[in-house]
Amino acid sequence: MVLANLSESYRYECLHPLFHEVFEYVKQHDLLLMPPGRIVLRPDVLFINNDRPLGVPEEKQVLEVHRNFIDIHFLLEGKERVGWKSTPDCRDKVVPYDAARDCMFYGDKPDGYFNYKPGQFIIFWPEDAHAAIIGEGTIKKCIAKVRL
Repeated sequence: MVLANLSESYRYECLHPLFHEVFEYVKQHDLLLMPPGRIVLRPDVLFINNDRPLGVPEEKQVLEVHRNFIDIHFLLEGKERVGWKSTPDCRDKVVPYDAARDCMFYGDKPDGYFNYKPGQFIIFWPEDAHAAIIGEGTIKKCIAKVRL
């Protein structure tokens, strides 16, 4: 997992050949003004979900894991708390793996929580189980999905 400021994204672009494209898109477009929905940059390989979810109480949020995609979360507006746990340490599977959604869910408690703010991003690899959108009210964010 990586938590950093968008202004320092160049430090992480070497971690995947498509990271530069994602970061440049996010920097060059005002995603707050764009309607919610999927932005396809490269079909089946690189897309961004522009979302406006309602925050979930910490005790009700579960950990999610992906196998084939890396997530890059960008908070656009609001406050969000995120839980993290190493995927190999997760034991309480509550929803089995769904290949079409590239997602499974665990009921384990995160090992730690942190807050992040607009102007920052978080990179989650498959080994990073994460419980996002913890908060109150509407959270404006986008999640880039980058195929491994």
